[in-house]
Amino acid sequence: MRWQKTLQLVDVHCEGEVGKVITGGVLNIPGASILDKLNYLNDVDDSLRRFVICEPRGSLAMSVNLLLPPVHPEADAAFVIFQADKTHPMSGSNSICVVTALLELGMVPVQEPITNVVLETAVGLVRAQAHCKDGRCQSVTLTMTPSFAERLDFSFDSPTFGKITLDIAFGGVFYGLVDVSQINLALASQNARQLADAGAILCRELNAAISVCHPEYPSINHIAYVMFRNTLDAHTVQTCTTLPPGRIDRSPCGTGSSANLATLAARGLVKKGDVLTSRSTIGGEFAVRYHDDVMVGDRHAIVPQVTGRAWVYGIHQLGIDPDDPLAQGFMLSDTWGEFTKLSK
Repeated sequence: MRWQKTLQLVDVHCEGEVGKVITGGVLNIPGASILDKLNYLNDVDDSLRRFVICEPRGSLAMSVNLLLPPVHPEADAAFVIFQADKTHPMSGSNSICVVTALLELGMVPVQEPITNVVLETAVGLVRAQAHCKDGRCQSVTLTMTPSFAERLDFSFDSPTFGKITLDIAFGGVFYGLVDVSQINLALASQNARQLADAGAILCRELNAAISVCHPEYPSINHIAYVMFRNTLDAHTVQTCTTLPPGRIDRSPCGTGSSANLATLAARGLVKKGDVLTSRSTIGGEFAVRYHDDVMVGDRHAIVPQVTGRAWVYGIHQLGIDPDDPLAQGFMLSDTWGEFTKLSK
């Protein structure tokens, strides 16, 4: 066995959504800030993401979090998120996975009953309170990055679905938030394939129809995901975030739930201190709290808090053999769909 590089990974899932964590084998990534590092991974050298996410080592239904040395003096660790399409700046479920891995592997000392952990992302600090007992991280409460409504009740003519009215909001990335009744599907596990396909199509069509740009981070300038939602009552919403090239988030989605809460706040339907339940397609739940008000540029934003759980289920290594012709990974359309064409 002749490995040129060895990566150590911790296997973690948050309410069923896999968020592996690279804990060793990568010293650093070029860039003065975490946003610079994110842009380097997306625009200059995408080989590490492809190595761990693409086949034969990875799969479509997973994320991999790369731990990085923090730049901000208050941060315990920094990270970016490898997914099927690119490297992303922020994710609630992945933040919960990272915090759980840091604590349960002893990389950050556990303090009971609460351990405070500060994560640095490309879009700011995420402050976490880990609720711990008997050395176990039982749940994590994240104080998310500021979230805001970009456009409410935006209507456009979808070439596939006809007229669609939706909200566009930022919750760590930009979302298109669509009431699922408009596509005549229920948020149920048996509809996962149809929901995934519909979300991927709508995301492409929506980005062609409207431009977005974060007022403080200009490189965050596209709608990353479409999240379908179904309001069950005044305190509970079903969520289904769809991710390129066509799968659904197994968790209730922290950034999507934050974006949705921002739209409710913009409409005056929630007030500071209110807590909603976001429920995933497979029944997992996050508690989503309207924690505070802030300004992002010239617009009002809220600070959500998201509470959820994660579990460590394995530890493994990956290596790069210099003779492996598939070291850069591959994608086939039976799993990855039309995305294989878009990614070349």
